[in-house]
Amino acid sequence: MSVLGLSSDEWTAILLSLRVSTVAMLASLPVGIVVALLLARGRFPGKALLNGLIHLPLILPPVVTGFVLLILFGRKGPIGAFLDEHFGIVFSFRWTGAALACAVMGFPLMVRSIRLSIEAIDKRLEEAAGTLGARPLLVFLTVTLPLTLPGIIAGMILSFAKAMGEFGATITFVSNIPGETQTLSAAIYTFTQIPGGDAGAWRLTIVSIVISMAALLASEAIAHLIGRRVEFE
Repeated sequence: MSVLGLSSDEWTAILLSLRVSTVAMLASLPVGIVVALLLARGRFPGKALLNGLIHLPLILPPVVTGFVLLILFGRKGPIGAFLDEHFGIVFSFRWTGAALACAVMGFPLMVRSIRLSIEAIDKRLEEAAGTLGARPLLVFLTVTLPLTLPGIIAGMILSFAKAMGEFGATITFVSNIPGETQTLSAAIYTFTQIPGGDAGAWRLTIVSIVISMAALLASEAIAHLIGRRVEFE
């Protein structure tokens, strides 16, 4: 039985993509904020190297990133074997692995957006809070973080959109298993490889465009509302 012209398998791929993208975005957000703050305000040896490593997935072929993840987080990889043995956490050929791959691919976009937002903040506002006796952590929570919210929202949406469209790293790391790791992009690819699959590919392509546009429009609306609220305060 189909809903809105989509088969149950197609709905499974859509829901899995939404799940993977949301988990990837939320899991990488705390780390993204910390890394963006370090890159924007920190002064330490190796800062340029850290910046390069963070943005490396943007210039590497996605297949290379997926292969590196497979080597590191596979069942026999140094990190994957440790997590499996001590915590029972398995990434390879699981939906959690798809989320990890999507998080890695979207992380540079998230960090860059948040970093630019932090760098745009007038430091005098933070210094004023410091002169009033507020500790650095309190200054960050009450001044820096609220002013960075538009960049954080934009970074989250960019990360989510990147995860929704991710294909190369995901299929290399976790393959294309229906119901487990077959995301929206992988399902579209599968349809293009079978005779008469054009209709299914078109349906999922339209769904992908609608979801991505909705995410971008929501991002603009939320960032605009937060920006007006901060200016008003």
